[in-house]
Amino acid sequence: MSELFEILKYVLPSIVVFLTSFFVIKLFFENENKKKQLEFIKLSGNITIPIRLQAYERLVLFLERVSPSSLLVRVFNSNYSASQYQMLLIKTIREEFEHNLSQQVYVSSQAWELVKNAKEEMLKLINTSMGELNDNATASDLSKKIFEKSVLINKFPVTIASEHLKTEIRQLF
Repeated sequence: MSELFEILKYVLPSIVVFLTSFFVIKLFFENENKKKQLEFIKLSGNITIPIRLQAYERLVLFLERVSPSSLLVRVFNSNYSASQYQMLLIKTIREEFEHNLSQQVYVSSQAWELVKNAKEEMLKLINTSMGELNDNATASDLSKKIFEKSVLINKFPVTIASEHLKTEIRQLF
């Protein structure tokens, strides 16, 4: 029994020292790992925030470019018939949208849905305006009709989407 007591006298303190060392080292490595994760998040934030800001800027610019006041003036051609002008407007909106399609990765799902909705509403406005004109209407007639109908809309989808994007940008800071 005394031999067992003698062995325990040496082994027990060794076990206590080992366990203490083990937990201290484990805690040290966990803290180091957390520091590295925070560093990574900070570093990736320095990279992703400018990219996200650029995406928001591009989408706001897209919305501005497809708004009736901008689109109708920028794309207008007095030599076109209303149907030719309609096709040109639709083509322009779709090309602008496709050009900015990849930006959805950097914005919220809600923001992207609002941008898509704004595009669809603009296409719908063009098509319904065209449907109200006669067959020999000119590009000028279509332009006037689109502008008249857009003025009657209380809160235009392009404006709603643009305001939402600007709100999200403010939240980044």
